[in-house]
Amino acid sequence: MEPNPTPAEQPPPQPSFGGSRRSGRIRARARRRHERGQWELREGLRSRVIELEALLKSKTVPGPLDPSDRVLADRAFASLDEAKEALAHEHGRPAAHIAVAQTQLDLAYVILLRLLTLADITAHLPGIVAFIKEHLPLGDERRAHVDEIALSVRAGDTLTENQREILVDASTVAHQVHLKEKLRVRSFAQIVFGVTAALAIIATLIALAGAASPGTVPLCFNPTGVGIVCATATDTAGAEVGRGQVAGQSLDRMYADVASKWDYPVVELVGLVAAAVAAAASLRRIHGTSTPYNVPVALALLKLPTGALTALLGLLLMRGDFIPGLSALDSSAQIIAWAVIFGYAQQLFTRFVDNQAQLVLNAVGGPTANPARPTRSAPTPPS
Repeated sequence: MEPNPTPAEQPPPQPSFGGSRRSGRIRARARRRHERGQWELREGLRSRVIELEALLKSKTVPGPLDPSDRVLADRAFASLDEAKEALAHEHGRPAAHIAVAQTQLDLAYVILLRLLTLADITAHLPGIVAFIKEHLPLGDERRAHVDEIALSVRAGDTLTENQREILVDASTVAHQVHLKEKLRVRSFAQIVFGVTAALAIIATLIALAGAASPGTVPLCFNPTGVGIVCATATDTAGAEVGRGQVAGQSLDRMYADVASKWDYPVVELVGLVAAAVAAAASLRRIHGTSTPYNVPVALALLKLPTGALTALLGLLLMRGDFIPGLSALDSSAQIIAWAVIFGYAQQLFTRFVDNQAQLVLNAVGGPTANPARPTRSAPTPPS
């Protein structure tokens, strides 16, 4: 019988490819589980970080650099590392992490423009000019100088170091303006979410107060020949008398007796459903957004508590004879029908918010936000 091999003689363990694949799938599932929204934007920024990192290495690895260029390259690599660290965050606000990573990525790109040769800058010139035109206004002097540089290069002139500095400065300012535009979108989305939460709380408190004390401000009407008609209850007593006194009771006392605790919740629920239908109908005008801030979702949510409140306030205005000829509804079904109309009518108020949101989103770059200046043709020499 052969002796057992010593530990030194034992063959090395063979790699388990099945186990490695299984552990890789587990890690991928864990990463997807911890990923919180905007996954596509994160991956897009990661790919851009990899691209810039490869470009920087291709410009810095082949040969020795000047001390000043080495400082710029080190700062660019540090910015890319900070961008990757921001994208790796799994807790907190993902939109804020994406904005921080984009800022560091912009800094690395601007530094790369200082390290590239003038021939490389000339090759990248169309993209640089397009980005500057998207984010700088027409009256900006930097944009005017960039237009002149683009025209001169197109005419066959060679790019100079002074022109490179102008392009780098204009690109830096354009990236800063782009960041401010995104922060403006974030502020607008936060305002809309805050107003939505406040209106939802107000609508909930009103529904609870109406359920606790339905006779305080009853949603009831007294049409002639019908009696007392509320949102969820009807009393035909005093139908022949109509308005005024019935069996020694005042009309307000009769309203309080007939009013139900479900009047306010039912009316607000009907208005909320009508507002949800209006929000679904308004989706045809929403184009979405590439920013990490859910402005369309905020606009859709704003319509829901607004519809609940407009349904309630509209019926109160009708009860107060604010609308001539519609001050006495004949049945509970008519009250519910008017609640539907008033709930859908919130679109008249939230439409202005929708328009403002579209303006804010259009300001985040793109051809519709800042139309490019028409290309100036060369002056014709005098004959």
